[in-house]
Amino acid sequence: MSFNRRSKNITEGVARAPNRSMYYAMGYEQGDFSKPMVGVANGHSTITPCNSGLQKLADAAVEGLRDAGANPQIFGTPTISDGMAMGTEGMKYSLVSREVISDCVETCVGGQWMDGVVVIGGCDKNMPGGMMGMLRANVPAIYVYGGTILPGHYKGQDLNIVSVFEAVGQFSAGKMSEEDFCQIERLAIPGSGSCGGMYTANTMSSAFEALGMSLPNSSTMANVHDEKVTNTRESARVLVEAIKKDLKPRDIVTKEAIENAVAVIMATGGSTNAVLHFLAIAHAAEVDWTIDDFERIRKRVPVLCDLKPSGKYLAVDLHRAGGIPQVMKMLLKAGLLHGDCMTITGKTVAENLADVPDAPRADQDVIRPIGEPMYAEGHLAILRGNLSPEGCVAKITGLKNPVITGPARVFDDEQSALAAIMAGKIVAGDVMVLRYLGPKGGPGMPEMLAPTGALIGQGLGESVGLVTDGRFSGGTWGMVVGHVAPEAYEGGNIALVHEGDSITIDAHSLTLQLNVGDDELARRRAAWKAPAPRYTRGVLAKFAKNASSASSGAVLDKFD
Repeated sequence: MSFNRRSKNITEGVARAPNRSMYYAMGYEQGDFSKPMVGVANGHSTITPCNSGLQKLADAAVEGLRDAGANPQIFGTPTISDGMAMGTEGMKYSLVSREVISDCVETCVGGQWMDGVVVIGGCDKNMPGGMMGMLRANVPAIYVYGGTILPGHYKGQDLNIVSVFEAVGQFSAGKMSEEDFCQIERLAIPGSGSCGGMYTANTMSSAFEALGMSLPNSSTMANVHDEKVTNTRESARVLVEAIKKDLKPRDIVTKEAIENAVAVIMATGGSTNAVLHFLAIAHAAEVDWTIDDFERIRKRVPVLCDLKPSGKYLAVDLHRAGGIPQVMKMLLKAGLLHGDCMTITGKTVAENLADVPDAPRADQDVIRPIGEPMYAEGHLAILRGNLSPEGCVAKITGLKNPVITGPARVFDDEQSALAAIMAGKIVAGDVMVLRYLGPKGGPGMPEMLAPTGALIGQGLGESVGLVTDGRFSGGTWGMVVGHVAPEAYEGGNIALVHEGDSITIDAHSLTLQLNVGDDELARRRAAWKAPAPRYTRGVLAKFAKNASSASSGAVLDKFD
C-alpha cells in the first residue's frame, strides 16, 4: 500500500517528469518516489540559545524519517529572541513571528504536497506558530520541542533569564552589589535551550504534550541531554506511522483535547501567553473556543506544581519529578482530563498514561498531591469591567492579596514606564497603565518583562499594579493584568484613562474597573482621536492592519 497520498501529485505520471528531474538533482532514486515526502520544519538559528541547539534534533529527525522509509525534506522557520528583544522596539516583532512561522509551515507543506511534517522549535512563538501551521495544513504532523535550558548557578542559587531581569531592579534600587549583578548576568544562562521556568516556551511545550501532538514525557527534557535527540528520532518514527494511518492534526486537536491542554497549563502554573496562543490555535483548528473557556477550566483545576516564576522550581526539576505524564495522570484520576482523546502515538490519553503512577513520588515536592495543591483553583483568571469589557488576563497566584485600588500612572510606551520605575518615581499603591501596546497599537503586542522584572527587583511586585493592552512574558508575576481589550488604539476605555484616575484590580471578583463615571468617560471619548499608525509599510504595518483583538487570539485571518 502506498502512503504518498499527497506527494504523488507531483511525483507520479508522465506529466510529472520535470518534477522528478528536480528531485534527481538532490540525489533521489526512482524507488524514492513511492515513499512519503515528509517535511522537517527546522527552527535552528544562532539568534538565541533557545534555538541554537536545534540542528542536532533536525539531523535526528532526518535519520528517523529515513530509517522509517520516508523522504525527509528540510526547510527553515525564523525566530525572534524575546529575551534579547525585550524592552526594545524589536519586541514588536515577537508576536508577528508567530504568524510568519505558521505561514512558513503552511506554505512549504502545501506548496510541496508534503505527506507529513515534523516541526522543531525552541523559543516562545516557535510553538504556537508551528502548531497553527500544522493545523492549517492538516497533514499528519508532530511537534518536537527543542528542550529547556539547564539552570545557571551563583552563590548556591539556581539562576535563569528572569533572575537577570529582576537583578536590574535590585541593582538600580541599591539592593545588590555590582559584583553580584555582573556575575548573575554572566552565569544565568549556561548553554542552549529555552528559558528554564514554566515560562511561555515550557508552558506551550507542556500543553502540546497534553494536547496529544508531542510524545509523552518529551516537553520537559533539557536540550543538552542525549534523551532529547533520542526522543526526536522516535518522534519521526511515530509520525511515519501516523502517515500510514492518515492520522491528522485536526483528528487530534478537538475541543476536548484543548480542554486537556488548558487543564495542564493551569495545573503547572503556566504563562499568560497561553491564553492568547490557544485562542489562535483553536481558530486554526476551527474549534469553538473563547476566552471564557479558560475561566471555566480555571475554576475546576488546581495548581499542582511549584514552578517559577512565582514558585521554586524549573522545568528540569519537573522532568525529574515525573514530568507532564505524572501531572496528567493525577488530573485524569481526578476526572479533570478527557482520557479518550486520541494522540499522535495512535493511542488515547488514558492508554499513554496507563503505566504512570496515580500519585507523585514522596521524595519530591515539585508536584503536589491532588489533595494538597499549591492553590485550589487555577491561576490564569479572565477579568472584566469597564476597563476591559472583552476580557483581559491576570496571573493571580503567588500574591498575598490580589486586590488593589490606586491612582493611575499612565504611559503610552514601555520605555518611559521603565524609566519611571528605574528612577524611583513609582511607589507602592500606584497602578501603572501601559497602553497603545496592543496587537494594532504596538503594533505586535510586545511583552513587558523589563518593567515587571524591575518592579519585582525593587520589591514592588505585590504593591504596584500594572495594566496593559500589551502582553507579559511567561516569566512575569505580580499584580499584573494584560491583553486588555478593546485595546487603546481601537478606542478601548484604556485609552481614556487620565493620570491619577482611580483603578481597581480585584482578582477575587474578577474585575478590572476604571472608577470614573459614564458621563465623564463619554466626554473623554468624544475628545479622543486615534493616533497615527506607527508603521505604514512592511510586516509590522501588515500585522497592525489585519490583527484581530487579543480576546480572539490576535490572529491575522479572522475575516468573519
